[in-house]
Amino acid sequence: MPNLAFDIAHLLAGGLVLISFMMLYQDRLYALLNIFALHALVLAFSVGWQAFIQNAPHLYVTAVIALVFKAIIIPVALHRIIKQLGIHRDIETAVGIGPTMLAGMGLVALSMVLMLRVTGAADPLAREDLAFALSVVLLGLLVMVTRRNAVSQVVGFMSLENGLVLAATGAKGMPLVVEISVAFSILIAFIVIGVFLFRIRERFDTVDIGALDEFRGERR
Repeated sequence: MPNLAFDIAHLLAGGLVLISFMMLYQDRLYALLNIFALHALVLAFSVGWQAFIQNAPHLYVTAVIALVFKAIIIPVALHRIIKQLGIHRDIETAVGIGPTMLAGMGLVALSMVLMLRVTGAADPLAREDLAFALSVVLLGLLVMVTRRNAVSQVVGFMSLENGLVLAATGAKGMPLVVEISVAFSILIAFIVIGVFLFRIRERFDTVDIGALDEFRGERR
């Protein structure tokens, strides 16, 4: 049973990293949102499995929050925002897909080397989860940096937060009140981001952040 628990946790955490690479590869908004929903779904399964093997019932609440809010509500809301704003469905990237994927592989390798050395005295399952979690966080940051569309940057931010949840649950969880407060903070942040998207679209007729640079006179 311990070996099976380790293998399944390893599979689910590694699946999050793989899906993060799928998000890096996408150049269509709808496909990106669908993959983010899959990302949140795998996170929910991962947290639920951690709740089972750690005998931590409060983690099931985190799994349900990830499933309901991140895998269903937020992707559906972003789909509607895209339709209402008439946003261009293609994603403009600041860096090509090839260099972006290579950078992503480098970040994953860095995460593995760093976390496995730093957490040498920790439980093997926690070490693996923390290494994968750091990879997901860094890949989320990479999505935000390499995408010029505001919606895709929102998705990168949400996937980054998924990595933080994976790290917290892999390190023997966190208090339930913290999980609930984080969930509501993310929901409020999403609402604020949605309002800003509407305002940016209304003011600049686009959600490409390059328009903001031109407005500030930072581009010639």
